[in-house]
Amino acid sequence: MKTLRLLLVVAAIFCFVSSIAFAQGMEGKGACRADIEKFCKDVKPGHGNIAQCMKQHEAELSPACREHIAGAKEKVMECEKECKPDVERFCKDIKPGQGRIMKCLKQHQAELSAGCGGCFKK
Repeated sequence: MKTLRLLLVVAAIFCFVSSIAFAQGMEGKGACRADIEKFCKDVKPGHGNIAQCMKQHEAELSPACREHIAGAKEKVMECEKECKPDVERFCKDIKPGQGRIMKCLKQHQAELSAGCGGCFKK
């Protein structure tokens, strides 16, 4: 049961950080902006829709966008590692799903470890 909970937490953190990474890529002249406009212009943002669309077109993405996505994946892995103790400390009784763990972490943002707190900064 504890392993399942941890997997759900990791998935929630992944979704959160991935959305930030894609949002940053869309801002201004982000590395993926042209690819998003080319392949996913009709996709409604939210719920990971753009990320799913980009994954479907992974082989067609520009090198700069692929590099950006690789960097985002690296950040996700780092945040999973950094936030695990904070989730155990502050959110162990929170039922995973629907962003509840992320909400819990945000409520404790001032108390989070430096590593996990860094995952919430844009």
